[in-house]
Amino acid sequence: MRLDKYLKVSRIIKRRTVANGACDAEHVTVNGRTAKASYDVKENDIIEVTFGQRMLKIKVLDVKEHTLKADASSLYEVLEQKVINKED
Repeated sequence: MRLDKYLKVSRIIKRRTVANGACDAEHVTVNGRTAKASYDVKENDIIEVTFGQRMLKIKVLDVKEHTLKADASSLYEVLEQKVINKED
């Protein structure tokens, strides 16, 4: 499954177009490398997403085409979540 679609299906990012834009802006890495929206997500991938001053690092547990909102969080495990201070 494409990375942008996975981020939407897992409800990490609400819209696929926003997920696609985050990938284009290099705010998403997979296994330590900047990833394009077309990257093929696999189980056990480590995805790191930066939203403004927040960072979310997850491990992919399952890849499904469709999921209910209540079950979306079962697709991944949160490894790290933090606020990034960008003080000069």
